[in-house]
Formats: sequence, structure tokens, C-alpha cells
Amino acid sequence: MLFFTQCFGAVLDLIHLRFQHYKAKRVFSAAGQLVCVVNPTHSLKYAPTLCAAAQTSTEQGILPPCHHHEAVHDPQLVPCMCPLFSCPWEGHLEVVVSHLRQTHHINILQGAEIVFLATDMHLPAPTDWIIMHSCLGHQFLLVLRKQEKHEGHPQFFATMMLIGTPTQADNFTYRLELNRNQRRLKWEATPRSVLECVDSVISDGDCLVLNTSLAQLFSDNGSLAIGIAITTSKVHNSEAEM
Repeated sequence: MLFFTQCFGAVLDLIHLRFQHYKAKRVFSAAGQLVCVVNPTHSLKYAPTLCAAAQTSTEQGILPPCHHHEAVHDPQLVPCMCPLFSCPWEGHLEVVVSHLRQTHHINILQGAEIVFLATDMHLPAPTDWIIMHSCLGHQFLLVLRKQEKHEGHPQFFATMMLIGTPTQADNFTYRLELNRNQRRLKWEATPRSVLECVDSVISDGDCLVLNTSLAQLFSDNGSLAIGIAITTSKVHNSEAEM
């Protein structure tokens, strides 16, 4: 009976996942966008997280893990950019993508426009949903984080990071869009470089920020669909024409 129950539960989970994927495809199919279902990268057993450790270290006057690249002797080496992982890896920008895919098993999607479908939005903070997006000859890292800036008040933060230098990041513009129940919300900005810490981007609020009530308005049965589009910036286009 235990075996049957576990198998039956797994089948139900699979059916639910397929149903969520179908609904997202139905909503965004008119735009021809590729849908990717993204599950949370962490569970509670990983607490305390890197975010908490970084905050504690800062309060104690110790340099937080996400700033390791400031103390690296070789300026061309960068630390692992995967949020919420205390990963000691460091390497060159050229191999960051392979590290994220092989070590942390982060999926990568191709295309100028995709749909990021984050599941299990009800999970307690901190939780991350992460995916890589390959577009216009570059790779981007999309991070959606559920985090409490004030105790008992979780918020959702979504940002796009270019796996490249800040100068390269200035050449692009990304757009995040939520669209459900005759409501539409858009965020458009220049991506930040992965050489900057994701934690600092969220702390600065330079990203799409949703409180719990707003996230619920756009979520569907515990899942949040975010349309992603990346274009070259107007400055970059003008320079190309010149």
C-alpha cells in the first residue's frame, strides 16, 4: 500500500506539472514563446541559506561569500553565481555556463522570447527559481527569489543577469511581463552583470518586486508565469548604425 501510494502521488505530480505547462502554453502560444516549467532550487533542509550567512557575516564585519571576487588575486576569476549555494568554485566567465549546467543542473533555453513558469510559489522564503536564457549570442541568468526583507512579509524579486561584463550588459534591455485576468505588469531595465552579486541587486531593489498579494493576483494555482524578452539597447543599435 505504501508503494502504491507513493507511485500514485508521483503520477499525480506529473499530471499536475503537465497541466501547468499546457495552461502556460495556451496563454502564451499566440506569441510563439517557448514555455519552461521551473521548480524551486532549494528546500528547507538547506537552511540557513547563503543570503542569511551573508547578512550575518556583514553584521559581524566579515566579507560575505558573494563578494569573494573582490579578494581574488586573479581579477579574471569570478565565483559561482548560483544563488543560495555555498559553492567554492571560481573560474573565468567563459566557463561559468558549463559550471552552472553541470554542477547545479540549471536548464538553458534558446530564443528571444520565452516564458518562465515558476511552480510552488507557496513555499516559505528564502526560495529561488533559476534558469539560463541564451539569446542574441549571449547567455543570461534569470533569478526569481522569494525572500523576507522584513520578518513575516515575504516578497518576490526577479532580475536578469548577463553572464558577461558590465560593459556588455549595457548593450541589452530585458523585459519581464506578467499577464493574467485582464491585468498586465511589465518591468524593463538593463541587465546587470554576473560580476555583481545577485544579493546586492535585490537589496538595491533594481529588479521586479512583487509583494505576496500582487504575486497572487498573477499566479495560477501556485504557479507564476513570467514572459521574458531580450533586445539590444537603443544606444547599441545607434552605435551599430554609425
